[in-house]
Amino acid sequence: MTMFARDLSVARYRSFDSYRLALSDGVTVLAGPNAAGKTNLIEALQLLTSGASFRHPTAAELVHDGVGSCKVELRLEGDERVLDMGLSVEDGKRSFSRNGKRCAASGVRGVLPSVLFCPDHLDMVKRGASVRRTALDDFGVQLSARYADLASAYGRCVTQRNALLKETWCCREMLGAWNESLARAGSAVLVHRLALLDRLSVHVRDAYGRVASGEPAGVSYVSTLGDLPRIEDRDELRGWAYEHMLSALDERADEEIRRGVTLVGPHRDEIEFSVAGRSARSFASQGQQRTLVLAWKVAEVAVARDILGTAPLLLLDDVMSELDAGRRGAFLQLIGDDIQTVITTTNLGYFTDDLLDRAKVVSMGETC
Repeated sequence: MTMFARDLSVARYRSFDSYRLALSDGVTVLAGPNAAGKTNLIEALQLLTSGASFRHPTAAELVHDGVGSCKVELRLEGDERVLDMGLSVEDGKRSFSRNGKRCAASGVRGVLPSVLFCPDHLDMVKRGASVRRTALDDFGVQLSARYADLASAYGRCVTQRNALLKETWCCREMLGAWNESLARAGSAVLVHRLALLDRLSVHVRDAYGRVASGEPAGVSYVSTLGDLPRIEDRDELRGWAYEHMLSALDERADEEIRRGVTLVGPHRDEIEFSVAGRSARSFASQGQQRTLVLAWKVAEVAVARDILGTAPLLLLDDVMSELDAGRRGAFLQLIGDDIQTVITTTNLGYFTDDLLDRAKVVSMGETC
């Protein structure tokens, strides 16, 4: 199964009054100065493949200044199928469509997943745990509707339980029903996260080793439930997590009431990178940390292909300027020639002549 993004068109969107971009099956390079609208096009592609934007904009922020509505459309083709994905904003509200029929954001997900890499991602290793949890969950949501449903249900449970914990009249007895719901949803999320991270970790180790001349690296999951058992059967692991989460919630109930927040569960877990057996967050150099992020993105591409049977759309927004020449070259070699890629840059000098000969280069000026 192979899908490609063929044609992107935007109207009254962000900095554009109107713009159309025909994409190569291989590499498309958007070259131009800052403020030319390159990142806006990357965002549009992400919106219509993942149903979300790395900028987390309000609907009004997507609309070109001075107008009240906008429209973004993306044509996907492959396996004798043509799919038209759309996003429109009207009166401050956004709506997605698939082949002209209105749908939820989930309706545009999963057909052609996208992997985004932007400069903000380069410090993923050293930032707070929520950044790494979000990276894993955002990827999982694109690959599986079940993952998306479980993550959403668990998030609602945490929000509602936290609201109860903030009430002055909250007591242990009132938490009982919520503990049951939270443990059931949380144990399911944990099992899905572990399965996905297990797939990613293999590729992270391999990609990092190739860039870092064989230096060992890894990524592991640290749970608020303590050491996780080595259980391969998913149902058995979910049962273990459910029981241990119920127990941990009961044990920490008084502290949670005092602090007004849920302290146990996947929303408090950690994803930890290591280099040569040591914590990358504490001991790795900036170069090592950036190489780990490169390896993570390469792993996302590989796992998406493994699970869905098609390579994702790889979106690289101005990352080449943030990497040294060695890492730029290594990363471009790792992604291969069979991955549809869109790269933005202010400087074509970051790329080899061979890549530019094979790529479609689109020049973008000061205004759009």
